[in-house]
Amino acid sequence: MSTPPLKRMMTQPPLTYLTSAGPWRAIAYIGSGAAMGAVSLVMLGVLITLGLLLSVFGVGLVLLVGAVLLSVPLAEAERRRLRLLEGPGPALTEALHAPVERPGLRPWASVRLREPATWREFAYVVVLATLFLVVDLALLVLALVLGMLVVFPPLVAYRTGQIEALTFTAIGLPAIPVALYGFGAVAALQARLTKLLLYPSSSRTAPDRDARVVELTKSRARLANAFETERHRIQRDLHDGAQQRLVALVMTLGLAELELDAARRETDQEAVRQGADLVSRARGEAKAALAELRDLVHGIYPQVLTDHGLAAAVSEVAVRCPVPVRVEMDLAERLPSQVEATAYFVVSEALTNVAKHSGARSAVVRGGVRQGKLEVTVRDDGGGGAELRSGSGLQGLVDRAAVVSGRLALSSPPGGPTALTLEVPCPRDSSASS
Repeated sequence: MSTPPLKRMMTQPPLTYLTSAGPWRAIAYIGSGAAMGAVSLVMLGVLITLGLLLSVFGVGLVLLVGAVLLSVPLAEAERRRLRLLEGPGPALTEALHAPVERPGLRPWASVRLREPATWREFAYVVVLATLFLVVDLALLVLALVLGMLVVFPPLVAYRTGQIEALTFTAIGLPAIPVALYGFGAVAALQARLTKLLLYPSSSRTAPDRDARVVELTKSRARLANAFETERHRIQRDLHDGAQQRLVALVMTLGLAELELDAARRETDQEAVRQGADLVSRARGEAKAALAELRDLVHGIYPQVLTDHGLAAAVSEVAVRCPVPVRVEMDLAERLPSQVEATAYFVVSEALTNVAKHSGARSAVVRGGVRQGKLEVTVRDDGGGGAELRSGSGLQGLVDRAAVVSGRLALSSPPGGPTALTLEVPCPRDSSASS
């Protein structure tokens, strides 16, 4: 699964965002932006200055052209730097620039200078070396000042006994979360401007669409494998569990029938007692088989979900969970069946993981519909450390959510708490209320 964009991370609850990698990615983006801006300023400044000074000799034109062409590799480096915020993505240099059919520097330069993309990249590098550089340096200075406010006053108070020095720390500490959000906002804005300048409108939408198609294709393949595995599991459970119990029941009833027939012929009270015992055993086998079949069917699709909806089904799962679970589901009406099924299985699997792996003492399931989306969060007070990665146990939930255009977000820092959030679009469906 790809890394979520910084803009999406900033919409999470403040504590979730501040304890995630988002602020660090924003700071890394701003710091590397300052470095790239400084390099671009030096290189462009030298080439443009020398080009203007030597223009009377004819050499200056070559240097000015070199300044424009230098923006091509610098812009490609900036596209790669965007991955700090946007996550991995395809390289689009081939789509943005026309291919050069003849080898050599001169044909390459001739083609590039006639392309609008090259001039857009040159404009971006100029912005990077001026506006972005000033903003990034100012933010880095601000970060340095905040760090000094937090670190140095306690040292001064410790060595000199001047408790008043801690006033600066009291100012700096609450300013840090505000600054981290500011860094994230500036980084997201710079990334937005970068995409506007470095990608034409068609190229900006095509990568997202292609990436979405690729991800959905992979999800469909994983789901197909998961469904096949689940089919074999159900077949195995029926064959090795309920089927064997029913076979034993048939055999027990057959023996009971023989014993009772013999008892009737011989009026043997001991045989009658043994027959009664066999019937009792058969009744126990039948009850066990029935319970096993009910559990199996319940695991496929619970009847309470069909009859009473998501809130009732989640409450039933919470009652069965070994860890105490509080359910806070605010649903005024029934949702589309696919949405309810997806949310139910995500909650069910999440609570299973809570019981098996988290070491939690309690959990909370909250859910409701907001702005046309169902949002369900399963939070526990366990040890944390869970990850949404390829091959993990949560990958199946990610794929199931993707089928209904949903999104799964996980916050699980070491030490906890862990919060798994599902967001699913839920348009009104006439069938949902049936």
